[in-house]
Amino acid sequence: MSLPDNTADYEDDFDPFDPDETDAPEALAWNLLVMINPGDEETALRQFDLLRERLAAGTDEPLPWMLRDIVDWTSGFFVMPDDVDGALEAMDELAARFGLQVEWGGDRDDDDFMGALDVPSVLSIAYDSLRPHGYTLWCWNADSDGYGGWMALRRDDDGMRALSQVLGFELRPGNEAS
Repeated sequence: MSLPDNTADYEDDFDPFDPDETDAPEALAWNLLVMINPGDEETALRQFDLLRERLAAGTDEPLPWMLRDIVDWTSGFFVMPDDVDGALEAMDELAARFGLQVEWGGDRDDDDFMGALDVPSVLSIAYDSLRPHGYTLWCWNADSDGYGGWMALRRDDDGMRALSQVLGFELRPGNEAS
């Protein structure tokens, strides 16, 4: 028995990472939401529904900014450039979601310790603290508006880089946020 020849059903030069040839940004954004919600498909689905609603509304908002609002304080973060306390809280919330604690290397009640921190150093410390536990802290380029990002499993680093490139994000590890 031979199988039917259905090669004509497929384009020879189909590129699944070409947004013009996929249901991007929806399908690709779903992959991102799954990566930043490891083991929590319910949250990923809720966020995906919110994204689909915004896309259906015809907004011209860039995808990173849409996702920023959808995942903020659940699966992601966005802090202003001078909001060290907000960055500390956001990193603690993201880590706690997976039963982890960021080792800050100092006491928040110590004015000298806190005075030496800025948002990029907070992100770098969090990145270094989470890596041994199998997670990567990612930041996307928000220009001078602030710092945004999320956490994902370390094993998904290559996939996260490829996906962010396809989605048009300038994504980098948290220790390169400055």
